[in-house]
Amino acid sequence: MKKRAYISVFDKTNITELAKRLEAAQWEIVSTGNTAKLLRENGIKVTESSEITGFDELLGGKVKSLHPDIFAPVLADENEAKTLKYLPFSLVIVNLYPFEKYKGVNADIDTLVKNIDIGGAALLRAAAKNYKNVTVICDINDYGLDFDNIDEKTREMLALKAFQTTSKYDFTIFEELSYNFGMQKDDALCDLKALYLNKIQSLRYGENPHQNAALYGYDKQIDFEILNGKEMSYNNILDATAAINIASEFFDVSACVIVKHTNPCGVALGQNIEDAWKKALDCDPLSAFGGIVAFTKEVDADVAKHLTSMFLEIIAAPSYTAPALDILKTKKNLRVIKINTPLEQYRNFVPQEVKLTPFGVLVQENDTLELDPDKFKIVTKLKPTQEQIEDMVFAFKIAKHVKSNGIVVAKDLRTLGICGGQTSRVGAVEIAINRVCDSPKGAVLASDGFFPAVDNIHLAAQNRIAAIIQPAGSIKDKDVIETADKMGLVMAVTGIRHFRH
Repeated sequence: MKKRAYISVFDKTNITELAKRLEAAQWEIVSTGNTAKLLRENGIKVTESSEITGFDELLGGKVKSLHPDIFAPVLADENEAKTLKYLPFSLVIVNLYPFEKYKGVNADIDTLVKNIDIGGAALLRAAAKNYKNVTVICDINDYGLDFDNIDEKTREMLALKAFQTTSKYDFTIFEELSYNFGMQKDDALCDLKALYLNKIQSLRYGENPHQNAALYGYDKQIDFEILNGKEMSYNNILDATAAINIASEFFDVSACVIVKHTNPCGVALGQNIEDAWKKALDCDPLSAFGGIVAFTKEVDADVAKHLTSMFLEIIAAPSYTAPALDILKTKKNLRVIKINTPLEQYRNFVPQEVKLTPFGVLVQENDTLELDPDKFKIVTKLKPTQEQIEDMVFAFKIAKHVKSNGIVVAKDLRTLGICGGQTSRVGAVEIAINRVCDSPKGAVLASDGFFPAVDNIHLAAQNRIAAIIQPAGSIKDKDVIETADKMGLVMAVTGIRHFRH
């Protein structure tokens, strides 16, 4: 029995060659509008859909295929096909108006709406629903299939691809119109929330070898290049993200960040990148072994020599000199990442955080709140020097990225001791001070959360900490401040908590 194909495509790449192949195999081709015109111009016999439906295109082409005499042959099973006046369609080839072409380029709403495909999306869904009887093609890469010999497993795969295509298409429309209608702008956590992910690659494994993992893409990925080294692992991606997150806090100065297991173990600002590296490494050289390093400025040959003198997993920076790259590439497994997205813009790429829990999906705005040194309050009698203010701002920015309970001890714009992930605040203070690489005398101490008791202040004073910066908000605030005064400490309160679970 002669087979019948329906073809209606916006992107006409390779469609003429495909139609010629179908015609040679004795397929009847039904088509519409410009697709039919193109096929005829290339000598291919085509039945216009209007010859079947009995009406020409309506509303300037908005209505072409939406007719029972088109959809019934697409949806009919083997028995139902016997009741139709036309042969059923065994093949449906459709691609959609390119709505995504206008997404994010500030197209006017009329242009966006004009490019929402109705008939094509309906045809794909109908053909995919009837996958047992119909082969549905929405991807040009599938044009080479032998359509006379398609097994059911292949039709199942093609049906899933069609549903995926229409699903993503609808999501793209939803997302763009949400912004145009003001929903996303006015309420980042609106009632309607959607996230569409495209698989980029499978990863060797997740956090541990027994966990499967993959990397998925979404619309707000940064621009980066891997210039050297092995493929990035699940943990590599998490660690690199943590390091670059901190580096982006200091995008306008020379900074170096060393991270281990997503927690900073050394951060410093310097007169240049080499100076920043030496200070950051000095904080905790033991933890830096096997670490991830992020820079805010170009890496040169001198810095590259330091980096290759020890074992590191990842280097990330905005750029590298050619000699630096040559040196770094002598370590064949060292992953070298070039961040093409300006660090000043980097933090805008993840506006929300999403976590799946057994209770439901948690969504929150990302913690990008900036600390304004002109707005935090000095609550003690003793006032800070300008250097202490700079150190407090520096330390508090880093505390934002340390797992709670998080404590950062810093001086001269470099970390001296860091502790995170503790179950008690005083325990975190004690560990951070014990990790100080030099002397805590005259240093500042930053806490991601308030102090629930005065024991933290006693511990800081006993170790000659000079100043403390913390959010405040505890019922013990009065006692904490009075104790700081008695101990001769400077204390600043920010009103900003940076819990990180």
